[in-house]
Amino acid sequence: MSWSRTRADRRQVAAGLLAALGLTAAGCGFQPLYGRGSVGTVDAQLAEVKIAEIPDRIGQQVHNYLLDRINRKGAPAAPVYLLAVTLQIDKTNLGILRDETATRAKLVLSADVVLSEIETGKILLKRSTRSANSYNIVDSAVATRSAELDAIDRAAREVSEEIRVLLALYFRRRAGEENAP
Repeated sequence: MSWSRTRADRRQVAAGLLAALGLTAAGCGFQPLYGRGSVGTVDAQLAEVKIAEIPDRIGQQVHNYLLDRINRKGAPAAPVYLLAVTLQIDKTNLGILRDETATRAKLVLSADVVLSEIETGKILLKRSTRSANSYNIVDSAVATRSAELDAIDRAAREVSEEIRVLLALYFRRRAGEENAP
């Protein structure tokens, strides 16, 4: 009997905490990125972004992931913005054994992002983002290379998603500033 009361009490406390958390989040000005009618605005502006070519194989991967995330309906016919991305990849060996062989590697993909207006050339947004991934170095060169390529692909996906979020936040803030009294 006391167990069921305790369980009921826990439910009441949990419900109270959730309600308090909801009120706190609402009071702090939290707004969802795609909420309150901004979905069309943010998506429409993302659709007007032309993604400049990014050199090398990793650049091609990031470019393709960005196309999937930003230009969902295809490349814009009349782009308004130009997104330029510069990538740098660093690899560090970790887990060094006594015979100086590594057993693990850390791969860091850094991206410098510049969003500008095509018509004026004015820089609207300049940010950096990065993704760190690691992989095992094993006796098989093929398995190690496969693990490295997988880490590069994960980094490319993470960086492209972070770039999409940066752009969406920029356009969301900009729409809020334009609609402010």
